[in-house]
Amino acid sequence: MSRRQLAMVMDLNKCLGCQTCTSACKTQWTNRRGRDDMLWNHVETQPGRGYPRDWRGSGGGFDGAGRLRPGRIPDRARDYGAPFEVNHAQALNPLGALARPTAPHLGPDTPPSFGPGWDEDQGAGAYPNSWFFYLPRICNHCTNPACLAACPRGAIYKRDEDGIVLVDQKRCRGYQHCIGACPYKKVYFNPTFGRSEKCILCYPRVERGLAPACAQQCPGRIRFVGYLDDEAGAVHALVTRWRVALPLHAEFGTGPNVYYVPPLSPDKLDDQGRPTGERRIPDAFLVELFGPRAPEVLGVLQAEREKRRRGEPSALMDLLIAYRHDEMFRVSRRKGAT
Repeated sequence: MSRRQLAMVMDLNKCLGCQTCTSACKTQWTNRRGRDDMLWNHVETQPGRGYPRDWRGSGGGFDGAGRLRPGRIPDRARDYGAPFEVNHAQALNPLGALARPTAPHLGPDTPPSFGPGWDEDQGAGAYPNSWFFYLPRICNHCTNPACLAACPRGAIYKRDEDGIVLVDQKRCRGYQHCIGACPYKKVYFNPTFGRSEKCILCYPRVERGLAPACAQQCPGRIRFVGYLDDEAGAVHALVTRWRVALPLHAEFGTGPNVYYVPPLSPDKLDDQGRPTGERRIPDAFLVELFGPRAPEVLGVLQAEREKRRRGEPSALMDLLIAYRHDEMFRVSRRKGAT
């Protein structure tokens, strides 16, 4: 274990699904060849297959005895989606479009079958009770990383000073055991250079006291960054004091250090359009993602919202609203510093 652990909390009640975090990450870190499919930071729609496709059922992580579970390596074309060029002549030329009115797509001759954001904004349930929400995902910089345990080269390591998990590019030989072992499938194989790469939590920025690019640029202010032991920070408050931030699929056994405030939702409506008192997003689905405490957390969030509606103070709501952007980030290595 590292001496300290830098963590992130994402408030799903404020995520816009705008992919600004994705753009910020790719702008910052993808200036080399071979990173066409590289989405270390992305936003997927739930319920959905996610990215890479069906990552939740792809194995990896640890079993109850602490042994590595078998996991598959996502297929580049099937699970990531091969890059393709849009047919701009047809897309931008009205006459060209009219000439082929039955064309099923504006892409290449063979229509693509999957890609990033493929099922974006597709929900579940029937009108008027349909629902979906956005789930941003990055590497969890786990306390017990399965990728690290699986690497036969010792190329993956966890920094002692902040718990960030990195890949030593000089030692990596591209065996991809790390990809199969990661249950979140957040390690990416660069086919051009034959090595594994992943989110580095913007550690060069952190070392200068700056928040990761995805958090800094988020227009919804959903991302809080700080050390779990920093009692003055928002991350400690949300994870430990208020206990409203939950890990994603903790049953994978890796000890993820990215936490989520689960999404509230409007009540379901009956045949007469009247609220039923039942949340539209099924509690069972949120329990599957975030564990058995998800309904309890939703109850706390709802109670604190009601306090604010009555004009009463709520320290939790003030914290989650994030009135001051700079107070969301406490990334200095010195304990107690901002």
